Amino acid sequence: MKTRFVLINTSHAGNVGATARAMKVMGFNDLVLVAPRWANVLNREETIQRASGALDVLKNARIVATLDEALDGMEHLCATAMTPRDFGPPTKAPRAHFADLLGSPESLSNQELTAPDQKALRPDSVAFLFGSERFGMQNDDVYRCHVALSIPTDPKFGSLNLGAAVQLVAYDWRQALGGFAVQSATAEPQLADAAAVSGMLKHWEEALTDIGFLDPAAPKKLMPRLNQLFNRAQLSPEEIHILRGIAKAMSKSALHKALPAADKAAAPAETPAGQ
Repeated sequence: MKTRFVLINTSHAGNVGATARAMKVMGFNDLVLVAPRWANVLNREETIQRASGALDVLKNARIVATLDEALDGMEHLCATAMTPRDFGPPTKAPRAHFADLLGSPESLSNQELTAPDQKALRPDSVAFLFGSERFGMQNDDVYRCHVALSIPTDPKFGSLNLGAAVQLVAYDWRQALGGFAVQSATAEPQLADAAAVSGMLKHWEEALTDIGFLDPAAPKKLMPRLNQLFNRAQLSPEEIHILRGIAKAMSKSALHKALPAADKAAAPAETPAGQ
């Protein structure tokens, strides 16, 4: 679905850059500015810095003189402002409205701020309108919209920075459209095979016997329980090596304690690990 973000009379260049960044991370790139304070806002240093690499969004952005030009070709208009007190479009939370707009079967009624309207035909394009940081959206601009989106915030403090508001709306809209899969930063871990786990357990059985924790004459259920414990841990080959190293150290420590004092004095000192 074609999506456009429209900033009306933006006064701070940094917010234009922040908007570009918010759009890009959610996969949107259609940005239109209506009569911004700075004619060269797309090229200002603060804009570029706040965009944090979303330079393609800034490069493709357009500056127009009127809202009519900005909304050319757009079907469904979403104001991000309070509904005027006299009359105007219904006020809804973004997620609730997006669910209705896209025909989502999931019930999000607890997110709505007003009763849901009857579902309309799904539009082919959506525009999100954001007003000036200083005075918001004009009533006449809100009147022409199909809905006034209200981000649920603490009733005692609902002030949002423009860039933050764009990010929240862009996120909810992307999630409604299907969202992006989370990309893992690391490779999937490799699990140790059963033979490696069995060998490690045998090593631990010997070490636990050496330190006197396990009585071979009455082992009870210690080793089967440890086997279950390590199975739940889903050990990697590297972790198997660590556990076998611990077992080796336990056996060495038990052997050293069992030596006569004279043998201990003659024994070479251990080289500290990692040296």
